[in-house]
Parts: sequence; structure tokens; C-alpha cells
Amino acid sequence: MSTRDDAAPTAASTGADDEPASGAPAGPRRTRHARRAGVVVAVLLVVLLALAGWVAWRGYQAATALQDARDQLADVDLDPADAGAATTDLSADLVAVRESTARARSATDDPVWALAEHVPWVGAQLEAVRVVSVAVDDLATDALPALDAVGTLLDGALRTPDGQVDVDALQVAADEVGAAAATTSRARAQVDGLDPDGLVGALAGPVGDVQATLAEADERLAPAAGALALLPPMLGADEPRTYLVLALNTAELRTAGGIVGSVTAVRADAGALEVVAQRSTADLPPLDEPVLPLAEQELAVHTDALGRWVQNATATPEFPRTAELVAARWARDVGGAVDGVVATDPVAVGALVGALGGVDDPDGGELSGDGLVGALLREAYLAHPDGADADAYFATVAASVLDAVTSGRGDAPALLDAVRGTVDERRVRVWSARPAEQEVLAGTVVGGTFLDPGHDDVVGLFLNDATQGKVGAYLATDVTFTDARCTGEQPAVTVVLDLAYDPPADVASFPLVVTGTADGVPVGSLATTVSVWSASGDPVPTLRRDGTVVGGDRDDVDGRTVQRISSVLVPGQDQRITVEVPLHDGAATVRTTPTLTSPGEHAFACGTG
Repeated sequence: MSTRDDAAPTAASTGADDEPASGAPAGPRRTRHARRAGVVVAVLLVVLLALAGWVAWRGYQAATALQDARDQLADVDLDPADAGAATTDLSADLVAVRESTARARSATDDPVWALAEHVPWVGAQLEAVRVVSVAVDDLATDALPALDAVGTLLDGALRTPDGQVDVDALQVAADEVGAAAATTSRARAQVDGLDPDGLVGALAGPVGDVQATLAEADERLAPAAGALALLPPMLGADEPRTYLVLALNTAELRTAGGIVGSVTAVRADAGALEVVAQRSTADLPPLDEPVLPLAEQELAVHTDALGRWVQNATATPEFPRTAELVAARWARDVGGAVDGVVATDPVAVGALVGALGGVDDPDGGELSGDGLVGALLREAYLAHPDGADADAYFATVAASVLDAVTSGRGDAPALLDAVRGTVDERRVRVWSARPAEQEVLAGTVVGGTFLDPGHDDVVGLFLNDATQGKVGAYLATDVTFTDARCTGEQPAVTVVLDLAYDPPADVASFPLVVTGTADGVPVGSLATTVSVWSASGDPVPTLRRDGTVVGGDRDDVDGRTVQRISSVLVPGQDQRITVEVPLHDGAATVRTTPTLTSPGEHAFACGTG
């Protein structure tokens, strides 16, 4: 009795007799579910760790390959203007470069990698590595081989055995560089889409470097491809062309480098070049009226002499205008269509003569590259005191140089090195009478444009002889920068023009053609008009001559202020002219007259020392 009474309450209180089926197995089932969930989580963790490890490994492969490519490309110049002049053999390194970039691209071309790019924050880092890998590989696959091919062409395959330019090979090179430019532009756009600020430090710096490298390459390749595409047709691949070559005389300075000393017509036909006519300035005497109508601004700054004297056509800083005036003068006095105009100065011609190995001296013997400037600009005027005879000597030498070039003389790489150097110094200018070609040329170094909107921030500092003689052959010039203020409300830098006149002691006894005919200038002295053209929209700058503020004449041209002051130097005298100009984005570019001692452009940038 007592046992039943004791047991009953226990059974009733637990409810065991009410739900034996559902209550009994609950604990074991929960345990099995937990175990299964744990297994799934474990498997997922293993998979995720494996995927993360795979991505990390592929990332390591990509990073290593990109670093290899970076080291291999460290000395590669992506400027087609330097093709054929590289200090390293691009073709020898190209295989290794392409192997490295292909490895980087392959490492990021992976479905696991693509999936991981969707992970927040991490995905942005992976995307950056992939985009850079693809861009650099495209560059190595398409752009570098094209530049290598151009280098091979310029290193000796540009001319045929008879001396003419191989326009067919040139067309192939132009097509390849065009494709390289398109690839580089596309790669730049892809990499520019990345935001370095959203990347980890280890990626942000390299991505920024690649963006800068591609931007520089794109900015060089694009105009070079356009210019290179012009060469075959301009060399007569489709039909004969006739060009006027202006030999500028630096002994009597003008804005573009010197007066026009002679004009030579060169015919280009399927790559063959031939001198067909020549005129000295004596053959093209002054006109009563300008050969073309001149704008009011041109008349104000240059007077009608710009269009009346062929020598003065280079007084304008805008070479396309110079070319139009000379072409019109040729058509008027000589006749025949003019397809383009090329101008160069004695320094550039001397470099060519050096590459040619010398040319005949009309007075006997041979002229070397080193001796050409002295012979043309100094000795010729003492040996030929009559101005017309001196001009004829100058024209004959110019024709001899052109004959040597067009006949195939000289080593092609050496000639191209000479051209590169003189182009970089802005001593060579080219204009085409065909609008589509001229539009391309205007955007290049040889285009010689200054008043174009693309050069609005460029300052002009130009020299024009006022002696009406040839004593400019004894002038040395130098342009430098000082007193830069790179911070503050009005950042600026001072441009310094140093003039040094050092003729022979007996210069006053030289022929009149040398000492000049200008009124009011002491015999043997050098008079020069210095013109300062402000950047478009900039305030009127303050000019100082040897530390003293000077004014001078002032005009406005296309939003620029043009100030003109005089400089008169006696033998042995130095002079310093300074002008403070505003900085634009921390930099200043000054276009100048290329002289015997100084190039035609100078640049300053904050932070470059």
C-alpha cells in the first residue's frame, strides 16, 4: 500500500504516462541536428579557407609577376619619338616582359577570383589587381611590339638602297603605332576607373604609379600615332607633294629663330625627295603691300612688314601664319602649288651636317657640323661683304644640305638622332596646306602653334633684331627661373632672360651687312626688341631691365598682353631682363626664340628643384 501511494504522485507529477512517444527521443534528435550543422559549418569554413588560400596564392602569383614586369619595364621608354634610340634592346627584353604580364593576367583570370571580387572591401582590392594586370598585359602584348618594330625601322630600315624613304614600311609602322596608341588609351581608361583612395596602402601606391605611367604613355602615343600616320601621304605615297623649306638665319633674330634666309622647294614622290627650285631673299624683294591681308592685331604688333618682307614672316609666334605668308609669296612670285612649309635654323642644320659627315663649302673645302654655324653666320659675311653675295652663299649651303639628305647620304639612325634633338629644342616647324593634316600637326611639337587655345597658359618671351644687321651671331642667351612662390594666394615665378653680347674687338669695322643699318644704333652695337606675351587672361606682368622697372609698348592679342621693350648692347655688355609670371597648377611654360645657345621652350614646376 505504501509503495503504490508513494509511486502514484511521482508518475502523475512527471507526465511520463501522458506523452511517452514525443518526449523520449527529443534530446538525441537535437544532438544529431547540431552535429550536422557543425559539420556543414566546418565544411564551409574549410571551403572558405581553401578559397581564401587559393585567392591569396593567385594574388601572390599576380603580385610577383607584376613586380617582375615592373623591374623589366623600368628602363623602357614608351615614347615613339625615342624609338630606335633606346639604350636597351627592347626586343631582347620583350619575351620576358610578356611572360611576366601573361602570368599576372592568368593569375587573376579565375572564376574563384571573380567570385571573390563581390566580397565587400576585399573585392575592390582584387578588382584593382585584375584591372592592372590586364592593362599591363595589353600594353606588353600590343604596344611594346609596335614600338620595337618602329625602332627596328628607324635603326636602318627606313630608307631603300637608292636613298628614298620606304613609304610602304613607314605605313606599316604607322598602323602598328596607331594600334598601340588605341590599346594604351583603352588600358588607361580601365585603370583610371580605379580609386586609389579605396585601396590598401600596398596597392594604392602601385595603382597610382600605373595610372601615371599609362597617362604619360597615352599622351605621347596618341599625338605620335596621328603624326606618324601623316608621314606616308606627306612623303608622296599617294601623289607627289611640293614643300617649301625655310632656312632661318639666326644672325638676325626673329621670334621664330631668325629671318628667312632662303626658300627651297622640295618635291616628294613615293618617298623620293628632290630639290626642284630655290630662291634667296634677293629674289623675293619687299612688296608695296602685304602679300595677304593682315589683322589689326598683327599690324599693331608686327606692322605691315610681316607681310611685305619675306624675311619678316617669322616675326609672328604663330608658325602656321608664317607658312601661309611664305606660301602665298611663293605662289605670287614663283608659281606652283605649295603643299606645306618646313622651317629650321642653323643649329638644326649643323646637327644634320654632322650626321651627314659634312657638305661642300661653296668657297672651297668642306663644312663640318661643328663649323657650319660659324661659316654661315660669321665668316660668310666677312668673305662676302655684299649682302646679295652673302645671301647666295647661305642659300647654296642650304641647298647642298638638302641635296645630301635627299640623295640618301648619311647614317639613318644618326640623322634621326639629330632630328630628335632639334625637334625637342623647337628648332623645326612643319605646316600642311591640307586642313586635316594641319589639325594633327598643330597638336605636335613641330606644329609651332602659340595662339591656339591649347597653349593659353604658355608665356612668350621673344627676340627680334632691331640692328638690321648680322651681329646677332655674337649674342648668347639663357633663360632660367628664380624666386618661385609655390604656395599662397598668388603663386608665381620670375623668368630670367640673360643676354651677353661678345663680338670681336674690331666689330665696328665689319661690313655694313654685319653691323647693320638701323638709325640711332652705334656701329658695332646690338639692338634687340624683347617681346613678352602674357598667358591668356593673366594680369599685365612687370618687366625689369637690370633691376629697373621698364614699360615699353603694349598691345592686346587674343586675351594676351604683349609688351615690347628695347635692349641695346655695346660689345662686351651683359644684360638681364626679368618678368614675374603666375603659376598655373604649380607650373609655368615659356616659349622663347631659339638662339644659338638656347632652345625654344623652357619649363618650371614646383617641387622639381
